[in-house]
Amino acid sequence: MGLAVRVIPTMLCRGRQLIKGVAFDSWRSVGLVTQAVRIHQARGVDELVLLDIEATNERRGPDLELVAELADWCFMPLAVGGGVRSVADARALLRAGADKVVVRGLIFENPYEVRRIADACGSQALVASIDVTYGLAWAGGSRYLTMKPVTWARYSVALGAGEILLTSVEREGTLQGYDLQTINWVSTAVGVPVIAHGGAGKYQHLAEAVMAGASAVAAGAMFQFTQATPRGAAEYLAAHGVEVRL
Repeated sequence: MGLAVRVIPTMLCRGRQLIKGVAFDSWRSVGLVTQAVRIHQARGVDELVLLDIEATNERRGPDLELVAELADWCFMPLAVGGGVRSVADARALLRAGADKVVVRGLIFENPYEVRRIADACGSQALVASIDVTYGLAWAGGSRYLTMKPVTWARYSVALGAGEILLTSVEREGTLQGYDLQTINWVSTAVGVPVIAHGGAGKYQHLAEAVMAGASAVAAGAMFQFTQATPRGAAEYLAAHGVEVRL
């Protein structure tokens, strides 16, 4: 019997403001991170991902005070990214109460430091965030890589990442479904779990991502703007033969 597929709400934030957009653009505030996490805590979700999308651009580290506050009453695993530039940042996040550290641009800027984070904190605590746009991996800003997602995923795993958060930039926030082809390519190419992200709009999309090879399915707008719930998603997947936690 394989590992249960996880259903993971993702929260994109700017500081403590929960924000949403479409295709990584047109950002708008939709509430507070603390309120959203309390809702997910009450629903008993498998795991949460919290990404501060402006921390790196603003050259600031993770909001350790916020993470510590969330960890006081948030009892599901919490993966946190944004502003992680060093082993010290990663250790501080884990001490504050995060269970996993998410890195993206650091893989491009300082792969040696990514390797050090994996060695110091363990691969199980390191998630490589890979954004895919126009068929290529994207490191943020104007840094469009010449590597295909599969190559970048393999490189990330070689540096010590124990999990891949795979996001389709064009589909993010559209509710039109995941990039199934890229999910299949990456899941087949690496020996670590792949979290499908970007585009989920209904339960069927989650099942399609699992069939494409994803070990976990993540969604933001779907749980924010539709009647869908993580519990409903898990029940739908279970009804369609997918092992989940209920």
